[in-house]
Amino acid sequence: MAVRCAVLLALAAVLIPAALAAQALPLDEHKIAVAKYGNDAPWYEGNIPFFETSDPRLEQIYYYRWQLFRAHQRDLGAQGYISTEFLDDVGWQREPYASLNDASAFHIAEGRWLRDRRYADDYVNFLYEGGGNDRHFSEGIAGAVWGRYLDDGDAAAATRHLDAMRHIYALWDDHFDFAKRLYWIEPLLDATEYTIASIDASGGKDGFTGGQAFRPSINAYMYANAQAISGLAALTGDTATAADFAARAADLKDHVEADLWSPTLGHFVDRHYLTNAYVHYWQPIRGRELVGYLPWTVDMVTGDPRFADAWSHLLAPAELSGPKGIRTVEPSYPYYMRQYRYDRDTGRRECQWNGPAWPFQTTQALVGLANLLEGPAQSVATRSDYMRLLRQYADLHLLNGKPDIQEDYDADTGRPIVGLPRSHHYFHSGFDDLIVTGLVGLRPRADDVLEVDPLVPADPRDPQRLAWFALQDVPYHGHLVTILWDADGGHYGRGAGLSLLVDGAVVAHSATLQRLTVPLARRAPAPIARPIDLAVNLVRSEYPHGLASVNGEPASLHQAIDGRLWFFPDMPNGWSTAGSAHEWDWFAVDFGKPVATHAAELAFYADGKRFAVPSAYRVQMWDGAWKDVAAPLPAAVANGITRVEWAATTARRLRVLVRRPAQGAVRLVELKAF
Repeated sequence: MAVRCAVLLALAAVLIPAALAAQALPLDEHKIAVAKYGNDAPWYEGNIPFFETSDPRLEQIYYYRWQLFRAHQRDLGAQGYISTEFLDDVGWQREPYASLNDASAFHIAEGRWLRDRRYADDYVNFLYEGGGNDRHFSEGIAGAVWGRYLDDGDAAAATRHLDAMRHIYALWDDHFDFAKRLYWIEPLLDATEYTIASIDASGGKDGFTGGQAFRPSINAYMYANAQAISGLAALTGDTATAADFAARAADLKDHVEADLWSPTLGHFVDRHYLTNAYVHYWQPIRGRELVGYLPWTVDMVTGDPRFADAWSHLLAPAELSGPKGIRTVEPSYPYYMRQYRYDRDTGRRECQWNGPAWPFQTTQALVGLANLLEGPAQSVATRSDYMRLLRQYADLHLLNGKPDIQEDYDADTGRPIVGLPRSHHYFHSGFDDLIVTGLVGLRPRADDVLEVDPLVPADPRDPQRLAWFALQDVPYHGHLVTILWDADGGHYGRGAGLSLLVDGAVVAHSATLQRLTVPLARRAPAPIARPIDLAVNLVRSEYPHGLASVNGEPASLHQAIDGRLWFFPDMPNGWSTAGSAHEWDWFAVDFGKPVATHAAELAFYADGKRFAVPSAYRVQMWDGAWKDVAAPLPAAVANGITRVEWAATTARRLRVLVRRPAQGAVRLVELKAF
């Protein structure tokens, strides 16, 4: 491999245009961050990989998805950051954190591409040290941790929770059939209620609960987890554990291929685990579902020509390929799109998986398709198919012309189905990882090689072809990698073709779209900074407490110190002075005991209508009396972070006073203290 890579690098170097090697990086990250995120730009600048492409919709959704990621980072204080699935609380979340484990693999896959490694690292720590991986739903979290290691190369972080991974893997024995050597699960606990298995197990009458089945999903997740534990154990020198879990993975692969593949349907399908009046143990379900592509998502069957024809069903309009989205079940199923469940308060339709397009499984299918296309040659699916489906998925993100990803969609119309208040900006899927690893083609590896193979059609006549793209400063193995494509050289003025840059220097160039591999020795990752927010309150009956001069409802007070921060206008969040007649109002945090602080971060929301930043503000500390902090106060910014710093001071309470703006009221989204 090393010799082959060296030859490729030498050949590539010959082709590097002199003009390309001499120029700086093409994207002005500060300018883009300000244009996309306004006053909140500092969080993104120097953190996210920046992306530009000839398709404005893909670019628009790429930046929206980073905004979505930021909005779903909940600061737990000393426990660090976690990623949430819903912005608002739901009844089935893990209290008091508002966490759910079913989408964690997406969250880790997205977060691994940030230069600030704290978000993914804190979240993995929470999942394995804080009980976040509670098996509420099926999960592939160990597999996602391995995927993160393939990017950042931090073996210490990846192996830190190896014992916990092995423990949780063993707990899943309660869903393992030792005779069939396969895992089973109730579709509801697979986060996919109302599937064929559960609907048919009810005789077509319901399907919210029940329908336990041997499913491609849980078996794919457990395969990925076993592969990850094997790989991580090998990093520690534990050869016995590495061999044990490699054997478990191989055994799962054999049984999935032998028993969950339906020659009749040409697809991986469920087999029923239970027997009742309607279904029987080991009976295969009677239709194709999108979940059948999960073996490709985890690279379980990639490259096996026996199964590649299954992808024809994903591309067939009468089967899984809807005009506006990928269906979860084919229209031929008798209960396709039949609505069984409605929200009690609003009467609106509730979540079902009997046909709607779900971003959750759309993401998984696109990862699987990328793995298929990156594998051995096959004649079923093409790079043009990948780009078409990725663009279709990007279009689903728009609600009334503005980015707002929802829970599920009608695959024929592209309109959201559920549309409940909780549904706005729903983080139950991935997208930016599809851009990095799919469209741009950065394929993370465990060895010291940088591999890039964009899934963009090479044929200039293909309507799915992109004229140009740039992914700039994506962290990989301790370096910053930039990938440029310019079909004719006219956009970036650096010559036509595909170029790879590492830490700003060109390392490879090709005149055409093709796979490039170059040696890349990894560097140790930078230490992670972890300032702790002292004002966070998770349990309302405990300290710190919120206090205010007006609008002192418990929910409003809690929202200003609950560790959640976003500026979406359709999801109100925080404490406000709305309705107050005072010139000055205040919001205070009572820590419950004297606490040393030296800084505060204030997040004010403004919409140009009802809310504006205060016309003036003050920050005070109390220990028997209120005193202004001795510090310069920067101008308050709207929809961003206003940070105030002072000499360390010990006090029991901290408050911010806000002066009424010329028009409207003040909304304090979040107050943090350090």
